[in-house]
Amino acid sequence: HDEAAIHPALKSFKSLYDQGELSIINSVGYPNPDRSHFRSMDIWHSASASHEYWNTGWLGRYLDATCNGCPTPTQALEIDDVLSLALKGEKQKGLALTDPRKLKQVAGGRLFPALLNGHDDHDHEPMADYLYKTLAETLQSADYLYNQSKQTSTRSGYPDTDLGRSLQTVASLITGDANTSVYYTSLGSFDTHINQQGTQNRLFTELSDAVGAFTSDLKKENRFDDVLLVTFSEFGRRVAQNASGGTDHGTANNMFVIGKNLKKPGLFNDLPNLSNLQDGDLQYEIDFRRVYATLLSGWLGAADDAILQGKFDPLKFV
Repeated sequence: HDEAAIHPALKSFKSLYDQGELSIINSVGYPNPDRSHFRSMDIWHSASASHEYWNTGWLGRYLDATCNGCPTPTQALEIDDVLSLALKGEKQKGLALTDPRKLKQVAGGRLFPALLNGHDDHDHEPMADYLYKTLAETLQSADYLYNQSKQTSTRSGYPDTDLGRSLQTVASLITGDANTSVYYTSLGSFDTHINQQGTQNRLFTELSDAVGAFTSDLKKENRFDDVLLVTFSEFGRRVAQNASGGTDHGTANNMFVIGKNLKKPGLFNDLPNLSNLQDGDLQYEIDFRRVYATLLSGWLGAADDAILQGKFDPLKFV
């Protein structure tokens, strides 16, 4: 493909591509796309159709289906201060944290244990019982994650950026054999309405440096085979540049898949057809829920139909 290239700032992605450890899925989207950041992100998080409004996320429903009786709510972790809709189920949910050490410090302070010690199950309403149960689970999770993150030597070589620190935390838990199946973190903002080139260079460099350190670390620890890294964004950008040197909200986008044993590394499917636009936007060819179905059935070993609440044929990248 002499018409395609990886952005010069994505140096680690080029290295992964050359080693057959990167697959690029083009033209991913969904019917009747929404250009609102919040609404489109909800659609991607919940795996709903664009006209449906769901209050659970696709990974939260995965937890509902697989985590009855899980010892701690640590099967899905978001490296952030706030838990995204994607990780919220009806009965189960993931846990948001930025650093196991800081979570341990907060949970181990005076306030949390004092609140728990003052709780009497017979004197509280169901909502209070739920809050105390959540508090107890947080304390238990804080101890568990802190201990697992300390099982291996301190990770080094990561850039001093938000994403670098997040992936450093993820690597410490993976190499410490935490019982976590899913890690979620984010990088932004790619909302490049003005001066797109400079912003993209900066963000792509942060992404590349962090992912490069993360994948190198996992390879050194012989854990790269156990990890699949997938990227997504709520939508792509318009094809044509606007008057401010940027691009506005678009529709279809690509997804990067990074792993050791990819079935189709490189370009998974054809590049977008720039001569067949719809009102100046790329037309989607792959429904994003087919990517989710692949991750659920092909990687996580879950029944994707029930979790996605519909039939979406998996792709063959894992």
